[in-house]
Amino acid sequence: MIKIAPLTKKDFQEIRLAIVVVVVVVVVVVVVVVVVVVVVVVVAAAAEVVVVVAVVVVVAVVTVAEAGAKVVVEEVVVVVVVVVVVVVVVVVVVVVVVVVVVVVVVVVVVVVVVVVVIEIL
Repeated sequence: MIKIAPLTKKDFQEIRLAIVVVVVVVVVVVVVVVVVVVVVVVVAAAAEVVVVVAVVVVVAVVTVAEAGAKVVVEEVVVVVVVVVVVVVVVVVVVVVVVVVVVVVVVVVVVVVVVVVVIEIL
């Protein structure tokens, strides 16, 4: 017969430590994936807004020009530039906020896990 030794306190500590490590890795991976998805969605939405605005401006300019009215190119350019700048600023702000929140969450999780590990050991 093969005799199996009972688990010692050290064995339980190692098992708990392994569980904690797995949890930390999973949390960090999930957080990183969420950040990437949010950034991609925000950037895609911003690009879509810029394209829609450009199309609307072009259609408006063509319509006005066909009606025989004089198109003031400078005004059109100013409108497009303002919209693009606003969209870019919003995208940058959202991305920065998301990244900061994620970094804070990851730091908190890692600190909690380290404290738990120290308690276990």
